[in-house]
Amino acid sequence: MQKTNLKNYLQLHLIIFIWGFTAILGALISLDAIPLVWFRMLFAVGFIFLYFLYKKKSLRIGPKTMLKFLVGGAIIATHWVAFFAAIKVANVSIALIAMSTGALFTSLIEPLFFKRKIIFSEFLMGLIVVAGLYIIFSVEGEYMLGIIYALIASFLSALFSVINGLYVKKYEGSVISFYQLLFGVACITVYLLITGGFSLEFFQLSNSDIMYLLILSSICTAYAFVVSVNVMKYLSPYTVMLSINLEPVYGIILALLIFGEKEKMTPQFYLGAIIIIGTVLVNGIIKAKKTS
Repeated sequence: MQKTNLKNYLQLHLIIFIWGFTAILGALISLDAIPLVWFRMLFAVGFIFLYFLYKKKSLRIGPKTMLKFLVGGAIIATHWVAFFAAIKVANVSIALIAMSTGALFTSLIEPLFFKRKIIFSEFLMGLIVVAGLYIIFSVEGEYMLGIIYALIASFLSALFSVINGLYVKKYEGSVISFYQLLFGVACITVYLLITGGFSLEFFQLSNSDIMYLLILSSICTAYAFVVSVNVMKYLSPYTVMLSINLEPVYGIILALLIFGEKEKMTPQFYLGAIIIIGTVLVNGIIKAKKTS
């Protein structure tokens, strides 16, 4: 492996580790899901804006493009709210395993956007994932609401990825990230204004929450958004796919180390998790081989 590829490969794993750590931060922050996401996106917009100032890059886009990014921003904001809600009502392990279904949701959504038929092997693997989820549902009934939130987050993540797959061909990744985060904040702000969610208490953050939010918005959001786009230009789809599917593994290991007993699940949960992650990995390998 050449030095350049090794550097990008290590950077990719660092980013995936950071994504796994996002769930840990979500559990550590005492805020509810909506204010947590609002502060995360607001701070991240600020950090990416500073990046543009430093690089002296233009943020100019047309009105039609803004409308597209508004849709993407609304989707990613709702996705994060559902994801952190899953962590709050269940735990990190439940949220990350249910999120692992994203690749298979993508396989079902892609045909609608790219006007192709559903591939039988993808449909079959989708049924296997459902079997894995059924095993988890049957033994972790107390986390039912958390699983539902996480599946909603997973579906929205897949939808977001497919839409961004269309955008990234025309626009720079950092520009897409900036406007989608900005419009995501705007959408949540409108919701909070309508529901009377803003109050003095809303802005009274503990020192620990401020610290975790700054880490979440700078390293886990702004840095990861910008760097991941650049890294993925130099690595094969096969390498990227295999690596990204390690996110729930990293996250669950971290959760067990940090939260201990709270994150320990039944053997059936881990059986279901292995079925889901294994299926997603196999599906990704098959797709990567077809496109290589």
